[in-house]
This record gives sequence, C-alpha cells and structure tokens, in this order.
Amino acid sequence: MTQALLDTMGSVSSASEESRVVAGRYRLRSVLGSGSMGTVWSAYDEFLRRPVAVKEILLPPGVTTAQADELRERTLREARAIAVLSHPNVIVLHDVARENGEPFVVMELLPSHSLTELLREHGPLNAEQAAAVGDAVAAALEAAHDAGITHRDVKPGNVLVAEDGRIKLTDFGIARNVSEATMTRTGMTLGSPSYIAPEVASGRAVTPAADLWGLGATLFHLVEGRPPYDADGDPLATVGKVVKGEVPRPSPGPLAPVITGLMAKAPLDRMPLREVRQRLYPLITQAPSVLFGPEMFRQASGWRAEATDTREMASAPAQPPIAATLAGSRDALAADPGPLPFEPAPGPVADPAPPGRSRTATAVLTGAAILLFVVSAVGGFAAARAIGGQPPLTPPSHAAPSVPQEPPTKFERQEGNAPSTRGQDARFTVEVPADWQKFTTSQSGDNLPPSTLVQWVSPDGAQVLAVDHIADYPSTYSPDFYLSTGPSHLDGFEVVDRALLPKEQGDGLTITYRTLVTGNGTQQSRTTFAKIVKSGTDLWAVSVTVPTAQEDIARTALYQRMVPTFTVG
Repeated sequence: MTQALLDTMGSVSSASEESRVVAGRYRLRSVLGSGSMGTVWSAYDEFLRRPVAVKEILLPPGVTTAQADELRERTLREARAIAVLSHPNVIVLHDVARENGEPFVVMELLPSHSLTELLREHGPLNAEQAAAVGDAVAAALEAAHDAGITHRDVKPGNVLVAEDGRIKLTDFGIARNVSEATMTRTGMTLGSPSYIAPEVASGRAVTPAADLWGLGATLFHLVEGRPPYDADGDPLATVGKVVKGEVPRPSPGPLAPVITGLMAKAPLDRMPLREVRQRLYPLITQAPSVLFGPEMFRQASGWRAEATDTREMASAPAQPPIAATLAGSRDALAADPGPLPFEPAPGPVADPAPPGRSRTATAVLTGAAILLFVVSAVGGFAAARAIGGQPPLTPPSHAAPSVPQEPPTKFERQEGNAPSTRGQDARFTVEVPADWQKFTTSQSGDNLPPSTLVQWVSPDGAQVLAVDHIADYPSTYSPDFYLSTGPSHLDGFEVVDRALLPKEQGDGLTITYRTLVTGNGTQQSRTTFAKIVKSGTDLWAVSVTVPTAQEDIARTALYQRMVPTFTVG
C-alpha cells in the first residue's frame, strides 16, 4: 500500500464521517472498478484498522428473483474459491459480510494495474516479464486445480501486477468446484471470447484444460501485443474463429514453444502446468531484480479503470460526483451503485444577521424580499404575455396530465448461421429486438445428432429467442421425437398447448410448455412457445422462452411477432 493512497483514503474519511458502513465494520470509501456483475470499493476495516477491497453485487433493473439469486451465488462461489486457495499468487479473502441479506466479499486491497492496462499503455512485455507473469499464473492455477477449482476466465484483465512486483490472479466469479452443480446462466458466456478455449466455445464440458488455453492465450497477448483472436470486436465472430479457425502461431522467441504447447485445440494435448513452470524457470532466473519499473505504473491521461483493476477511479476524492460529471469526467460510476462513499462538499453558509438587527426585523425583511420577488415575477410574466398579444393569465387547462409512454420495441432483421457438425453452413434470418445479444453454441441430445443453437437474449436475460438446428435428423424420427429427448426431460415439464402444423407449412407442430428453473433453493416457472419443423434431413426448432408471469403478453408481443419472420436460406 503506497503512502499516497493511504493519504488519499484518509482525506476521504475526514471529508465524510457518514460514509456507508457494511456490517457495522467496513467503511466504503471510493469505487475501484465497476462492471455488469457489481462494484468493487476501496474500504477501511474499522475493527482491524486496515484498508480492504469490498465487492458488492449490483442487481440490474428487471432481474427476476431466480436471476438475483444466481448473481448472489456467483459472488459466493468466488468467495468460496478464494477461501480455499491460500496462495501468494491469488487475491486473499478476508471475510464475507452480510448487509440487508446481500453478501459483500471482503478481500485484500492490492494497489495495482491489470495486464490489460499495462499492455494498452506500454505495449508488449519482454520475455522476462512475460515469463514472470506466466509462472505466477501457472502457480495460481496449479493450486486451484489441486483444490478441484477451474477458473474459466484466465485473461490479461484478470491478472494484477503491483508496483512491488507481486502478481496475482483475480476474479474467480465464474469458477466452479467440480463437486458443485453446474449453474445455468441463460445467455451468459463462460469466459471472454478472445481467450476462451475452443471446447468451451463450442458448448462442450469445461475442464481444467480450459485454463491452460486461457494461460496460453494470455501469454500470446503479452508477447505479441494483441489477443490471439479478435474479429473487430464482434464476440460472435471471434468465437467462430476460435472454434473453426487455425490456432495463431506466436513469433519466434523464448516463450513460443510454451504458448504453442498450451494453445493446442485438443484439451489432452495441452502442456501441463508443471512443465510450463519448468520451461519458464530459466528465463526468470536470468531476469533483473526489478521487472516492472515505476514508469509502468504512472497513470496516463484519460486512463479508465476496469472492473478488475484495483486503482482509485476518482482523481480527487473530495470533489462531489456531480461536479466531476459536469467537468466531463470519463470515470462514470455504474448506474445506481448505492449511497455515495463520501458527501458532496457543503454549500456556502449564509452570513449571520448584522449586529443590532433583531430576529423579528430579519424575518420581516426576508418576507418582504420574497413578496417583492413574487410580485416582480408575476408582473414580468403578465407583461411578456401582453407584449406577445396574449391574455395576461393562462387559461385553466382541463386536459389530463400526459403520461410518458415507453418507446415501442425496435425490431431488426438479423442473420444467423447454424452450421452442421461437418461445417456446412445453414443460414437463416429472423427479426429480433435491436438490443438483444446473440450467442452460438453446439449441444448434444440423447439419441439425436449434435445440433447448433443460436440464441438472442434480452438485456436483462429474461427473454430468449432460440433457433436450434439439427442437420442430420433421422428420416424415421418425427418432430415429436425432438421433444421427447430434450425439453420433456426438464424439471416441471408441462404441456400447455399443442397443435400440428397445416400440411402446406410442412411436417411439424407448435407447442407451448412450462418448465421450472432452480437457483439457490428457489424455483421459477418459465414458458416456452416453440415451432418445430422437419424439412428433409434438417430439423429446425424456433422458440421464445419467457418467465411464466409474462406468458400472455409475450405470446403476442414476442412469439407471434418474431417466429413468423424466420426464413431459412
């Protein structure tokens, strides 16, 4: 902890004695980083008198109870994962506090930069720096895998480098212990597209080998100055390159064999972590004592913290957030992160009454001033209307007050591709709300060939449009067989309505069914409207899934609006 940071934190505390306190102990001071899953605060443990970092869940507007429980479970998973890992290359967990039923993860506060920022500001690392990072992350992953934990999201943004040379792996938010049940997160990817392992991107099982790929992709970025995969920022295209494209080769150098060994398409072919460390060891022993000089930690102008960066976002903690916004600050906080960690600066205090003036006289003068202001304002208003040729007073209005209307949902025609397992394209188009995000995965069903699933997910994750394509659907199987081997196995499966398609629309049916989704001890009912059509050796299932509470309106506003626009070819 640098003295400058301690001084800054002390000034924040003195500026706001009423800052937010969690669990009667952890005083929140300033935001370190904010993302879609929550906010990380710089805080002070008033019991042990030490600085800490506190991670708070932020629930996006419109989330269901089940989704909120899932976000809480993710936070607790991270805490459990860190608690098991007592390792110098993993962020230390201090406590899990509760405030109004919400969990707050209390961790060590490490003044540091993420590798993402170091790369952005200074370009590629040299071989010795990259080797030190690779050894530290490999050591952290060894400890995690020995504890039965897979990180699932190894990338430069989740590796922190401190000014004293410490290197730590962070953000175990989607880590999973093999002894725990898999969480279901509709529309959420398990990892970042540029660093995700091919088998994870294609929907297969996640194993510790996925972390080996993530480490290799991270090292690739460190020495090349760019991610191994990046399709102009398009996550779907990037995932497609990961699954189907060739593995990029690093430039010749000391780390090239390690990167190539880690980034093998087949999980079993990837270089073990112990061998990685053995190969990196000679580079580390030859490295200078100071690998990351102080010049690498100077904050550049316009720098913006990431969710995984543990640096102060506010340049002047005593400055009110409103003033910072009006001044054009780029470090905007997440929407409604909770009470501010410090109070705005107090406004000017009115001068006391001059000596010799009584309280009564002051009150009379104040009342006269107010009356004079009102008369002047009314007179000015009447004069302005008279000059404009209008009556001095506005006639009373009997119209009902206007109620703001939500803008109608904007639909856009989107293109999708659900290729066969042999790589043959199967393109289609469908109209989808403009702000829904697309995901593509592969999946396997009992007694059915593998299928490709393309999904569009609403911003809050509550509604999903899914297009499931099986390219080699057996000719002897009816469309009903698809249901019997897939959805009918889901918890609480209940058919609400079912009808065969007219002959002119092909061999198929429409069905409405409900299922139960379990999360953290609670269950939520979901309704699916589906149209299943068999065409030659292809089977297409187009469906809309929503919370059952939205069933009636979603049938018209979503299912009957989108599914008829689905066109193959």
